[in-house]
Amino acid sequence: MICRIWHGRTTRARADEYAHFLQQRAIPDYRSVPGNLDVAILRREDGDVTHFLTVTHWTGEQAIRAFAGDDLLKAKYYPEDAEFLLEFESNVQHYEVIAAQAASL
Repeated sequence: MICRIWHGRTTRARADEYAHFLQQRAIPDYRSVPGNLDVAILRREDGDVTHFLTVTHWTGEQAIRAFAGDDLLKAKYYPEDAEFLLEFESNVQHYEVIAAQAASL
């Protein structure tokens, strides 16, 4: 399993709107790809800036290619991101998941 992490920053004034966009546009896009296991979007306020991390888990590189293309570490952006983001980081990070345990309800 591969964990893919993307980071983006927006102004605090636009953070709620961007969070809504991510929930409505990005999450369904990730989940529509066979091999995507889950998606979590994390948010952290830092003064006038808000950081977002999108953490996804994938069955393997083939599934990530279906989502992001052949350059596995290249960040994928939506046209709407230009309205919100302060910059466009070119790469994401990948980690091999070596241990995990789901929460019991």
